[in-house]
Amino acid sequence: MKLIVRAFVVALVLTGVAATTQTSNATAKNKVVVARTSMLPVPTCAPNDPNACGMGTR
Repeated sequence: MKLIVRAFVVALVLTGVAATTQTSNATAKNKVVVARTSMLPVPTCAPNDPNACGMGTR
């Protein structure tokens, strides 16, 4: 029983080490890009359209 617990702990430690190295490599390569307002979708309908581009009808 002691051997099984020790093997489980070793497996968890190895998994944690592997996950930590993968995470540190991922953060070094991938940079977060902040969204700009020019990247937002632009509405094609007039804001004062009472029909709302045909979405008001069924």
